[in-house]
Amino acid sequence: MRIAVSSVSIAMLTPAQKPRGPARRIFIVRSRLELAGAGGQAGGEPAILAFRRQRHPWLLFPPSTPERAVHAMVRPTIQPTDGIPGTDPDCRDATPWILHEVPGSVDLAAAETWCRQVAESHYENFTVASRIVPSRLRQDLANVYAYARWSDDLADEAPSPAAAKEALRAWRRRLEACFAGRPDHPVFVTLADTVRRTGLGIEPFAHLLDAFDEDQRFDARGATVRYGTRDDLVAYCRRSADPVGRIVLGLEACRDPELVAMSDRICTGLQLVNFWQDVRRDRRAGRVYLPAEDLLRHGVAESTLDEPTGTPAFKALIRDEVDWARGLFDAGAPLARRAPRSLRAAIGMFLAGGRAVADSIEAIGFDTLRARPSLGRLQKSRLAARAALAVAWGTVADRFRGGR
Repeated sequence: MRIAVSSVSIAMLTPAQKPRGPARRIFIVRSRLELAGAGGQAGGEPAILAFRRQRHPWLLFPPSTPERAVHAMVRPTIQPTDGIPGTDPDCRDATPWILHEVPGSVDLAAAETWCRQVAESHYENFTVASRIVPSRLRQDLANVYAYARWSDDLADEAPSPAAAKEALRAWRRRLEACFAGRPDHPVFVTLADTVRRTGLGIEPFAHLLDAFDEDQRFDARGATVRYGTRDDLVAYCRRSADPVGRIVLGLEACRDPELVAMSDRICTGLQLVNFWQDVRRDRRAGRVYLPAEDLLRHGVAESTLDEPTGTPAFKALIRDEVDWARGLFDAGAPLARRAPRSLRAAIGMFLAGGRAVADSIEAIGFDTLRARPSLGRLQKSRLAARAALAVAWGTVADRFRGGR
């Protein structure tokens, strides 16, 4: 029997995290990989949930990712089923899903090619950052990104929270199988190779799934469960953002608790500035990340978030939240000097990028209901160049101080 593997990938368009609601643009990556199996049981493990939005019947391919170059995935197919729409029709709709079996083995080289294409075509920051890390790390970074990207797609693009939870449960089983030495999907074939060489543990990968699962919690009004305090929101960031930094440090066997804590602060800060620039988008998706205690302290009613422009109280609230994120950046900044040298430029770039987003929020008067600030490609390239120069200058200075 011949088995077809299916996939849908979503372009990531924001500096720190995923876009939401109407900002999403679907890129359905397709190719044909026919894999021989026996009686349809090639994979053994249940399924990947693959789907396509009915409102996007066309296929979009970034110029850098021609269809013929994708070796690990195949064209998605549709079967009529019932779906449950989410709270925002721009986020979820009654899209039919189908289950596909995944082969027990996939050629490593083909899987690596696909992971690189996912990273390079779906996340501009990855392309910029990959140029300032050693070439030996680029494939591992792509493998990690592909895992996070696919996990995010399963969570955010499902037609209903229940379907998302089902997909995440199946994906978690595959993660556990990967760490048990039984990878059965292109993402996990590459991830298993990275884990084998670097000694990464399962915990940060599992924590990301915990965060995606948390995003599926809805209250009686159909809105995502709110965060009452800053501590509650930080706890969410520990699962949604901090694991990424820990994984990246782990690629270079950096597990120093002090450096890991600095990484956590930077990653949480990046997550927070993304929240503050996306207040309107998140609200339309039924999500409010502004802590309830902060809303209360500034006298901002939740209904204010539905207005086209921010009130003075709202702007003061966002100023306060941006200052909080900036404090985290300052606390984590020494990591750009103390991390393994191979990672310093990338860390410096993302740190500078987070600060630049904070500055852009301030530049519009902290009114992120009126406009969404963002960084352009040229600005990101400049930040990367400055980060690389800072590392190079630091190397020269170290040698000078050492008398070499």
